[in-house]
Parts: sequence; C-alpha cells; structure tokens
Amino acid sequence: MAVLLFVRRVRPRVALVANARPTGRGAPTPDRVTRELTHVFLQKKLLQKLGPGLMHAFIFWGFIVLLPTIAEAAVAIVHKDSSLPLLGAASWFAFASDVFAALVVVGVAMAFFIRKVLKPDRFRGSHMGEADRILLLILAIVVTFLVWNASRIALGIAEVPDSRPVANLLSGLFGSGGGTEAAERVLVWAHLLVILGFLVFLPGSKHLHIATAPANVWLAKDGPTGRLEPNRIDLEAPEEDIRFGVATQKDLSKKQMLDLFSCTECGRCQEACPAWATGKPLSPKLLIMDLRDRVVAEAAGEVELQPLVPNAVIDQVVWDCVTCGACVRECPVDIEHIDTIVDLRRNLVMAESRFPQEASPMLRGVENQENPWGQPASARLDWAKDLEVRVLQEGDPAPEVLFWVGCAGAFDERAQKTTQSIARLLTAAGIDSAVLGPREKCTGDPARRMGHEYLFQMLAEQNVETLNGAGVTKIVASCAHCFNTLANEYPDYGGTYEVVHHTQLLSELIAAGRLQPRTGDGKITYHDACYLGRHNGEFDAPRDVIGGDIEEMPRNRERSFCCGAGGARMWMEEESPRINDTRFEEAVETGAETVATACPYCLVMLDDAAKGKGSDLRVADAATLLAESTLPS
Repeated sequence: MAVLLFVRRVRPRVALVANARPTGRGAPTPDRVTRELTHVFLQKKLLQKLGPGLMHAFIFWGFIVLLPTIAEAAVAIVHKDSSLPLLGAASWFAFASDVFAALVVVGVAMAFFIRKVLKPDRFRGSHMGEADRILLLILAIVVTFLVWNASRIALGIAEVPDSRPVANLLSGLFGSGGGTEAAERVLVWAHLLVILGFLVFLPGSKHLHIATAPANVWLAKDGPTGRLEPNRIDLEAPEEDIRFGVATQKDLSKKQMLDLFSCTECGRCQEACPAWATGKPLSPKLLIMDLRDRVVAEAAGEVELQPLVPNAVIDQVVWDCVTCGACVRECPVDIEHIDTIVDLRRNLVMAESRFPQEASPMLRGVENQENPWGQPASARLDWAKDLEVRVLQEGDPAPEVLFWVGCAGAFDERAQKTTQSIARLLTAAGIDSAVLGPREKCTGDPARRMGHEYLFQMLAEQNVETLNGAGVTKIVASCAHCFNTLANEYPDYGGTYEVVHHTQLLSELIAAGRLQPRTGDGKITYHDACYLGRHNGEFDAPRDVIGGDIEEMPRNRERSFCCGAGGARMWMEEESPRINDTRFEEAVETGAETVATACPYCLVMLDDAAKGKGSDLRVADAATLLAESTLPS
C-alpha cells in the first residue's frame, strides 16, 4: 500500500521531468563521476559550512548504512528470530548500523539547534514546519530502530549483541519477560510503519531531493560555470521549432525541472546572493521554490498554464541577478540558478520586448554600433594614439598573441589606462602582439546576459569569422567577461582558441623574468572578479601580478562579493543600497590605499562607488600597478 501510494504521488513529478526539454547532457564523463562521488556521497559542498555540513552528513551517511536494516525489520516481522543472510550475523554491520543510527540522532539534534536556537537568516522563506516534520520522522525511524534492537538484546534473540554498543546500553530499559516480548513486536512494527509513512510523505515534500539530487548533480554542467548553453535561433525554421528562452513550464529543460525538485531550501544561495544582501527582491532560493510551486500547481490542474513571469516570479526578481555565480557555487545539489534566470530573460527580451528601459541604449549600441557605449568602430583605437600598436589587417600574418581589447578597454576612459598598460607591458616583454582595431566587435556578453540571445549569436558568428580568417590561435583578454565568453562560449560557434586573461599572461612573464617589477609601497587590497575567479577558477594570477602582501577583504577568492556589474546590471539602475557601494565599503575597511581589480567592469563600478563616497581610495587594474612598478614613467 505504501509503495503504491508513493508511486501514485511521485508519478506527476516524474512525468514533468520526463516530458521536459532534453538537456543534451548525461553521458558519463570523468567530471560527472568525480562530482557524484564528492558532492553526493562525500558531501563536499555541504561541508563548506562545517557544523551544518556535519549535521547533514551524519543523517545522510546514517541512512546509507541503515538501508539494509529496512529489510532486516521486514524479515523480523515475519519471524522475530530471523535475520538477514550474511549481514545479520556480521559484527561489523551490527556495529556500523548502531553507531550510525546514533549519529543520525546527533544530526537531528544539531538540525533542531541550528533551526530553533541559532535561527540563521538563510532559512527565511523556507518551509520550516515541513522541515520539522521531516526531522521528527527521521528521529522516529532511528529511535525505534535502536530501541527495537535493545529489546532483542534483552530477550537474547539479537545476533552479535556485543557489537551494538548503543542498543546494549538501552537494553537495560527492558526485562526478559512477556512485556518485553510484546514491546519488541510493537517496536519492530512501529519502526517499519514510520519508514513506510515517510515513503508516502516523501513525494510532496522538499525531502524528495534525496531521490532527485543525485540525478541533478550528474546533469550539472562540466567545466566552468561561466558558460551559458546556447539557445540557437534560426529565424528560417518553422515557427513551432523556434524557442525564445523559457516562457512556460513546457520550455524548461530536464535539468531545470530537476533543479526545482532538488532544492533543499537550505538558503545557502540566498545567504551568498549580493542582490538579496542589499535588499533586492531576488532570492535564488525563493526563485526556485516559487517556480516549483507554480509548476506543480499547473501540473495538478489547480491553475492554468501561464507564463512563469510574472505568475511565478515577478519581473524585478529576474532582472536583479548579477550572474555572479555565488548561488551556484554554494548550492549543495548543483542547482543552476543563472541558466534559468537568463532563459527567463530571453523570453522577456526576444518574445515580449519587456525589460528595464534604461538598458535600451546598451542594446541599441551593441546592435547598431557593435559596442555597448554606442561609439563608432573608428574610435576603437583612440586609446593607442601615443603608442606603437600593431593593428592586424586582412591578409597579415597572425601574431603570437592577439590582444582582445574589449569595449570597455577601448571606450571607457578609466579602462583605457589598463589597456595602455597591457600594451606597453607586452611590448616590454617582447611579445609579438596585435589588435583587431575597428574589426573587433563586442563579444556579445552584455546582450547575452541581458537575454538577447539572437544578438549575441550574430556577434559571436561575426567575431569567429574574423578571428578564424586571421588565423588567430591565442588571445589575451583584458576583460573578465570577454575572457569567459571567448574561452567558454565561442567554441559553440566554431571559435576554439587558447584564451588567457591578461593577469595570467603577465604572471607567466614575471615568473619567466621577462618582466621585473619593483617592490611597491602602500597597502593594497584585491577584488576578485566573478567571471575570472568564481566562474573560471583563477585567483592566484592577479595576486602574483600585484605582488607583495595583500590586505584581503573578508569575502575573497571563491566567496568574493560581486561589484554589481555582471548580468548586464552595469547598464541598469539600482536602488540603494547599491552592490558596488557595499563592496567598496569592505575595501575601505581593510585600511588599504589602493583597491586592485582585474576586470574593467569591476574597475568602473568600484571607481563610481569611490567617487560617490568622496573617497581618496585609489581603484586601479593589476596591469596598471605592474606597469607603474616595471616600466619607466
């Protein structure tokens, strides 16, 4: 009966995943196997927070070990003197099941302490009542298991009783008469019935993640998290075959649907989100929960099929995201919040033309002038007026390294200093480099993160044609966003190159002795760019370029706090408190005289914050600092 009820309750959710759009993922890869072992079985991501991680690990590992005891209890119900073949008489299994059952009790106690005493803010919005019921059911399962074994020891029918230290201790609660025999029967039935009740309760609860999370982790993207999968758009295809992102639940992929049913409501993503931290409506956790509730309600026929925005989440939630990846990194079950948000944006932008209007000039600039600043292509070399820079013309031999300047590096006055520094450093190190000049177009990153996939697709195809035609094999990019797009997303459009960030190349040149910086004075702090650090795993190269002792901000490296520019947010208005102001305050608190960056977006955002606060804290790129300590003024 319990199994039938479980199947009946879980079937609608299985159907939602089965009928969802294919992901194109799933083939076994070394990354997937490693991730399954570390994230699922070893609880690696959960253990990033040691206390809560151990709590969950005790419960999870306990139930893995205790799984065979369900069959053990079922056998004992039929005949109380019987036990499982092989395992029933194994002292090691008796010891392991006893100890791990006790650890589950410890884990449940820790969970209640965290939830009822510590009450971290990350649980705000979670279904706390449901979580309490789940914890009580888990506690009932292991307590009845331990006490049942204690009664069997008291009756002298337990095999290897000396290998059950906890049950042995509890056996003193029982005598050896008829009352204990009756208690043993009651306890084994209670144990099994609680398990079966938990099975029936499971499909409608967040605890379904014990079944969906392993599959969700398996389907997580391999490689850098900064890569967005293409939503290829062929306007000549039949109308029914053209997909503009996600409008309704029918547009969700299998991975996106599994994301909804894998959320544990732990709130780690919410705690790390810069939008939520600065008072915006976006919570990655609540986004997933709201989408899940809407999808389930539509599948049950409780509400009509409607666009997910604004019927599941409001517009502002979708537009608050800076795509920094903090949520994805923290999520213990590898939910990909960014991909879903960008897919929702794609539908709003391309199908409904509904987006923050202050971003319109950026999109027009990218579409008409091929850069967000709306400047003519002829101005792309203004930064190089006083420098000898080789401009790669059609038919010229390919350079050793193509310097991809980027739009910010070409048109923003502050970022131009970084561009000039890099060009001078490459020359000083004897690197054969060149730039595309007017032939360089925006990589399309801001348009893509904004949701205009078709515009990105056109720019990517044009840039790849130019780069391939020029025979380019290696690219150095000064912008973390350009670096991520060229390295991780252009291969989908036929552009496969060796792409390095400028700090990576400069770090190599320093190590090789081709650049010899002098030791600088003054305290420096470094801001990790999301698209260089968290999304692509590069933390050391910028610090090597800066050199000396760096006064680290409390949130650094993998847990760096975003500057607020990503996800095309640089081109949208933001209510106070602003993300860049919050980050700049952290830099000020280090007592540093300079905050170093490695991305022009970060440079602009933090410099804006400095000017807004009237601060004399200098904001400069690592390349600029290196040029000042290496090259003659």
